[in-house]
Amino acid sequence: MLSRREFAQCAAGGSAAWLASAQTEVLTPADYTIDIAPYSLDLSPHSAIETVAYNAQVPGPLIQLQEGKPVTIDVSNRTNSPEVVHWHGLFLSPEVDGAMEEGTPMIPPRGKARYTFTPRPAGFRWYHTHTFAGHNHNRAQYTGQHGFVFIAPRENPGRYDAEIFLALHDWKGHLLASDDGSMNPVYDVSTINGRVLGFGEPLQVKPNQRVLFHILNSSPTEVHWIALAGHSFEVIALDGNAVPSAETVPMLRLAPAERVCAIVRTNNPGVWVLAEVRKHIQAAGMGMVVEYAGQSGKPRWQQPESLDWDYTRFGSSEPVAPRDDGAIEIPLVFRSKFAGHGEMDHWTINGKSFPHTDTIVLHQGQRYRLLLKNESTDNHPVHLHRHVFELRRIAGVGTPRGVLKDTILVDANTEAHVEFTADDPGLTLFHCHQQDHMDMGFMMLFRYA
Repeated sequence: MLSRREFAQCAAGGSAAWLASAQTEVLTPADYTIDIAPYSLDLSPHSAIETVAYNAQVPGPLIQLQEGKPVTIDVSNRTNSPEVVHWHGLFLSPEVDGAMEEGTPMIPPRGKARYTFTPRPAGFRWYHTHTFAGHNHNRAQYTGQHGFVFIAPRENPGRYDAEIFLALHDWKGHLLASDDGSMNPVYDVSTINGRVLGFGEPLQVKPNQRVLFHILNSSPTEVHWIALAGHSFEVIALDGNAVPSAETVPMLRLAPAERVCAIVRTNNPGVWVLAEVRKHIQAAGMGMVVEYAGQSGKPRWQQPESLDWDYTRFGSSEPVAPRDDGAIEIPLVFRSKFAGHGEMDHWTINGKSFPHTDTIVLHQGQRYRLLLKNESTDNHPVHLHRHVFELRRIAGVGTPRGVLKDTILVDANTEAHVEFTADDPGLTLFHCHQQDHMDMGFMMLFRYA
């Protein structure tokens, strides 16, 4: 079977000429620059990791853009491996979207590339590497190569007393055998913004504020549950897209690549803990102290009794509409293939692993309904590049209209239906956002007629 890198080299063809010319031309200054380079990250006073990061920080720099205003970003690859930057959640052409499977040129070792695009849509997006890791947990999404993108709307920007960007991540991964003999990644350390609970300065807030939290799960493989003791979250956007019903919830669930924007009203002075709800992951470090101005003392945590999350509660309050007769249905069935003891399972979509998966033809302007049927015992956070989809059914239950996302967690042995309009021509990648699943074949392409 061809590796992703070999497939990309065959598919990209003349893309290397574009990259070479970009390196030799005299270029005007960029709006942003990103340096991809080795970096030693102090996770705690007693733990460090040698990784790869953007601009010698984890997460990488916040990139703030204006919807509809062109931007130029220069990227230098100071590593010894090919790299690429994917602009997750943006509507971009395949040449700059940042997936070699779509035809974005790889940045060679010690090479440079320039990304020029007009950012859209408005909202909380992010950027990250989109390379192959396999058994190497010092590559791809196992590293610190992730950062925030916020695209301000042309009109009516939101007004909040403070905005805080947080990234959840897992580190020091290794493979552990499951009961069936297959291998799955597990982690020794989990962090928020590259630090474990208790290491680094507390997050400072003031009483009686409306604080907007932008939270990203950049983990290579793990779903996370987040709560802020003594407070609730008013969810206003999922994956950067405003929800029809802003609901208040006790905790947030984020699968890999998902983002949640939620308002916290600081009406309970004290010193609190924001952390992973599950005790063993919180013990691995995923948490941070939230301290009100003028307050001191031991940080307080309140353990929830259960895990609570439901996509559908954020949909329109109007009755669930029937299916649109004009949508063309595309069944996509997910299964695993045991690859032997000590190996990671291979993954298939409709019985085939990438790059041998079927390429499905789309017609511009047509509405499509993806029937996502998970016939495996794993949960899958599946992501559609360059488009946004609407949730229609979750585990057999119709969903309220208006919940728009680019990534959805399809639970084990369940089915989810999502709909999108084919309105952004070009090769479009669909894949599970777990690094190990993507590496082992869980990808396919759509192409426009």
